[in-house]
Amino acid sequence: MSASEPVQLGRKRTLPPCPNPLFLKWLTELRDEAKEKGLKIQYTYQKAISSLNKYPLPLRDAKEAKILQNFGDGICKILDSKLQQYYREHGQDSPVYTPHERALPPDRSDNKRPDPSRKKDAKDDKGGGKKKKKKEYVPQKGSGGYAVMLTLYRQSQMPGSKGFMFKMELQAQAQHLCDKSFTVPDLGSKYTAWSSVATLVQRNLLLKTHSPARYSLTQEGLSLAQRLASSEPGSKAGPHVLGDEEEGGPAVVDLTASGDDDDDYDDDDNEEKDKIRLAEPRSKVLSGGRLLPGTYDIVLCVDFIETTGGSHHRKHELVKELQRNGVKFDVRKLNVGDFLWVAQEKVALASAASKELVLDFIIERKRMDDLCGSIIDGRFREQKFRLKRCGLRRPIYLVEEQGKAASHLSLPEKTLQQAIINTQVVDGFFVKRVHDVKESAAYLSIMTRHLTKVYQNRTLVCRSRELEGDPDREDDTPSCSLMSFAEFNYGAIKNKSQTVREAFARQLMQVSGLSGDKAAAILENYSTPQSLLKAYEKCKSEAEKEKLLSTIQYGRLNRNLGPALSRTLYQLYCSKGVLS
Repeated sequence: MSASEPVQLGRKRTLPPCPNPLFLKWLTELRDEAKEKGLKIQYTYQKAISSLNKYPLPLRDAKEAKILQNFGDGICKILDSKLQQYYREHGQDSPVYTPHERALPPDRSDNKRPDPSRKKDAKDDKGGGKKKKKKEYVPQKGSGGYAVMLTLYRQSQMPGSKGFMFKMELQAQAQHLCDKSFTVPDLGSKYTAWSSVATLVQRNLLLKTHSPARYSLTQEGLSLAQRLASSEPGSKAGPHVLGDEEEGGPAVVDLTASGDDDDDYDDDDNEEKDKIRLAEPRSKVLSGGRLLPGTYDIVLCVDFIETTGGSHHRKHELVKELQRNGVKFDVRKLNVGDFLWVAQEKVALASAASKELVLDFIIERKRMDDLCGSIIDGRFREQKFRLKRCGLRRPIYLVEEQGKAASHLSLPEKTLQQAIINTQVVDGFFVKRVHDVKESAAYLSIMTRHLTKVYQNRTLVCRSRELEGDPDREDDTPSCSLMSFAEFNYGAIKNKSQTVREAFARQLMQVSGLSGDKAAAILENYSTPQSLLKAYEKCKSEAEKEKLLSTIQYGRLNRNLGPALSRTLYQLYCSKGVLS
């Protein structure tokens, strides 16, 4: 380099486009789908995408991709399957690589010294040729993306809007704007209309935050959604021009057009169209999250642990008794409780997916030996806390007293009886005492018939667990605003990823004498350990720190936590040495 040449610092060579756009598109779809479902395999797909982006040569088939890092047999098999489908749809001669990259494979010398002829051609194209501007992305009318954006925009315009919507809430309100189902995929497909949300996030039109997820429009998404709303029939603003201005005048994009005439290769546009090819009947879609009278059955759900393991004879007897009593029940995995009831939609085909809404009644079954063990190992308090926080307002403890067998346990019978009384009086659970498994089955049968009669003429509405202000939950009448079973069971997973608040609650409940009600009262004042420590720092003396939590009230009687428990928690979180 001569002394006269200026030294250029910090400049990077522009990376060429990926020469394998189809493989990149398919991997991106797989990653987004896994991310939407919360699967860890999303990180494997992301690593494969990074490897593919770094590889400068075109790949003729999926087998050649095995030379790349993070491309195992599983990924290659999926790509090969998609490639064969691509050939069937477009012909065997269709290219899977970028044509100009195939004709001109990258040369390291080109990176340092550009070909003068190429540079000249580029200038000619810039000066003489008309550069085509990429069309703005607009979700097709009736698609999942269209319905989601329009619903979020309308919600944002309401007085007192919270500025975001939860998933279940958004799906329920957006369903009538969408031609496809947000929850039920097409036969032979795994995609629903909700899959298009990933495209909206990638396009920076939608923002997904928090856990549980909250969805809101970005500034760019708000602008596009406003134009979508103005083009709706009956809008005072009338149709709005969509698209950027080009040399030939403003580009008008028909909201009902499919966009097939776009010459540019656009991965996300194709992704949007591929993901929502579903076959949900229009009449079913319009019903949204409602179950009308006569369209559902009340079904008892039995946790599979209640039918397997332990005393096989006793658990088999429970199933036999339910069958003898003519109870419609289903054995499945319940993440909290042992029994509950769902309103299950009636469907014509046994293979068709049906809506399931959880009734507000859940039962935890306890034999005396099980109660004894759970008190000793600490499960009893945690189970009560999880039942109170599961979202169902009618938790029931079904206690099998087992007669004389209860006298041969590790804890005195008086201690067990006191624990049962505390569960009813202090914790506020309804406790049903029975003698044995036969009486348990009889109680479950009676409850099933009772709930079937109570709900037979009711219209049930699906609500999200996160929604507040449910009017049905203020009185003693059975609620008709219910959670879906899928959302309920997922929210009750014991070892799922926890928020700081949830972890703090579990931590507090490990302290002797600190019940679920007491932990909840502390969380209302200090939702995280950090907020509690900051409160301790503001105290002026040790005595003030020890009494900081003593006046916090808990439970129905609004009792104070007291100085002893307050001092214990202060020592736990502020002592640097061994606890006294």
